[in-house]
Order: sequence, then structure tokens, then C-alpha cells
Amino acid sequence: MINTRTLTITALGLVLSTHALQAQDRSRYRDFRLGGDVQSVAALTKMAPSSVKTIHQRPAVIQELEWRPAYVVSGSAASPDDPLRQIVFSFYDDQLSRMVVDYDRDRTAGLTDADMIAAISMAYGPPLRPAKRTQTIVTQIDDESGPPVARWGDADYAVVLYRSSYPSGFRMIVTSPRLEALSRNAAAQAIRLDQREAPQRELARQKKEVEDARIADEKARATNKAAFRP
Repeated sequence: MINTRTLTITALGLVLSTHALQAQDRSRYRDFRLGGDVQSVAALTKMAPSSVKTIHQRPAVIQELEWRPAYVVSGSAASPDDPLRQIVFSFYDDQLSRMVVDYDRDRTAGLTDADMIAAISMAYGPPLRPAKRTQTIVTQIDDESGPPVARWGDADYAVVLYRSSYPSGFRMIVTSPRLEALSRNAAAQAIRLDQREAPQRELARQKKEVEDARIADEKARATNKAAFRP
């Protein structure tokens, strides 16, 4: 009799491989293609483009969209047996640069690293060796994801499977190496600009507060003066 573990592995593998075969390339996850714009991703998730959160506006527009299939209306891409818990999409200048895919802890319970590698390899082919981190720049999201289990990729895409420590389960990050490098550089520049301009912005804020208080006092004075009777 087929057990729950086998069914979960099969379901995960079929979902991944079916979409990859249909796409004729591996620079995507399911129906979500790296490089796709905000509108196309929002349409697939049935979320409004206004749900996208802007992280930085310069020197490039960096945005994020968090999608939880379980909370999406009927007719979305999710199904009751889907092990997917959520995806956080990251965009660089309206181009999908990264997908952080978290799988449901209950629907992956009992699965080993080898089970997950086998399922994901149905879509992305044999994993690369070694699985350990080889990049010189480790981002915060990499650190938060836990130890890497396996890697797939080439010049156009990179896929890393992690065994996440909190919440306990599996996470997969799919990126466009080119767009992700541009996004990291833009984010670093944005932080430097914000820090450099922080004193000027604080001064402008203080001036605005003083001006707002002056206008409020004048308005109150005019109202109370007209109505005052000794």
C-alpha cells in the first residue's frame, strides 16, 4: 500500500516536473518565470498588483510580494494536496529575481533530504556538487534559511534546497543570478543613500512639524477669537 510519504514525494515531483516540462526551460518555478513582471506574477497568484510591497525606490525599484495559497480565493493555483505553504517573490525593476519557497511542515513531515532531492530533480535534473555554500557573498535570507541540502543551476538560474530550522521544514530559493546580483547591489546603494540623507530628512521632518503646529495654532486662534465672549 502506498504510504503518505510516497504520495507526498510523488505529488511534489509531479507538480515541479510538469510545469518545468511545459516551460521547456528551468529558469522558473511552476508557472512563475524568472524575469517575469509584477503584473504577470500577480495575475498567476490572483493577487492585486497593489499588494506588492516596495522595499527601495532608488537607484532601482526593489519590491516583494508574499503569497500564501491557503488564503487565496477558490480558483487559484493552489490545491488541497499542495505541499506549498508560501512564496515570497522579489522583483528588481519589475523583473522577478528571486522566489523563496517554503513548504508546509505537516505535508513534508518525515521526508528526508534524499526524498526532497529526488522530487526536485524531476524538474531541475541532477543536483550540482558540492551542496555546500560556494558563493562569497552570503545574504541574510541565506543565513535564515538553514543549511543547504542541494543545488541546481546554470548561468540562467540557481536553485538551492535548504532544511529550514525555523519553522522546521524545507525551503527552496530560486533565483536569476544576473538579476539577483543587480538587486543586491541596488539594495546596498539604497541603504547608503538613505544613511547619507538621513540628517537632511530629519531636519525637514522637524521643520514640517513646526510648520504644521503653527498652522494648527493659527486656525484655532481664528476659530476661538470669532467665538469668544468674555
